[in-house]
Amino acid sequence: MTIDLDESLFAFSSADSTAIAGYRWQGRSVRGIVQIAHGMGEHAGRYRRVARALVNAGYAVYANDHRGHGRTAASREALGDFGPDGFPALAQDMAALTRLAMAQHPGRPVLLFGHSMGSYAAQLYILDHSSLISGVILSGTAAFDLRAAARTGGPAKLEDNNAQFEPARTSFDWLSRDQAEVDTYVADPLCGFTVTAQSARSMGLSNARLADQTVLQGIRSDLPMYLLTGDSDPVNNNLRWFFPLMERYRQAGLYDLSCHVYGAGRHEMLNETNRDEVTTNLIAWLDRVLAQRGEPAHPALA
Repeated sequence: MTIDLDESLFAFSSADSTAIAGYRWQGRSVRGIVQIAHGMGEHAGRYRRVARALVNAGYAVYANDHRGHGRTAASREALGDFGPDGFPALAQDMAALTRLAMAQHPGRPVLLFGHSMGSYAAQLYILDHSSLISGVILSGTAAFDLRAAARTGGPAKLEDNNAQFEPARTSFDWLSRDQAEVDTYVADPLCGFTVTAQSARSMGLSNARLADQTVLQGIRSDLPMYLLTGDSDPVNNNLRWFFPLMERYRQAGLYDLSCHVYGAGRHEMLNETNRDEVTTNLIAWLDRVLAQRGEPAHPALA
């Protein structure tokens, strides 16, 4: 049975009183909340398809457009600009949205899904806010400090990730093997940009915390974590910067770690040719986490 998808657009104030654009998708019943943190050069509206699948499985879905992205950006000229508080402000915005979602659905667990840049923000988030959530999913992720250390030459652009797929049909073939998905991304005026140099520098300044084992040990050890990626994702250098990240969390004491690597998958596994499989596996992991908490199964699955 497919449930009607109720979409609400709203705005909320973050810690510094910046207005952040939010999305909420939900059905008639909510047994858990999935919060989505999108990647660089895109926006939360691109996650409607997975939101529908999650709502059908009994989850409410919350997401926000990060600073310098989507409806949060003050103008097209502001796309890519995190503002004076830089990258750490993204994690603070996400924590504010978590608290808003919890207030809307008292007692319901929140599971945080971060993709690409959103996964780096999620890595930062759990250093300070792991007590707020019941699980975290990192998609298209990497040990960001290893990626940054390997970077040579001028400022990185999103199109640089296409190098291993050249000669290519577009500059964004690295996102997915599905040409229609790539074309939709290219045609979207709110997609395809790289963050400003100042914003990129603010991301780099977070590297020390993200790689510090002493800091990582502050994450609560029982936080369930699910890492998913394609083995042809250039963002993690075809897994070279992926498994070291997982090992860091293991060494920090996290013991509920799950991993799924999809053969031939590129960067956006939720938009890949096997996206239905990826979504099914994601929901199975979410359901397992809720079952461990003693939450009731979705009526359709009971």
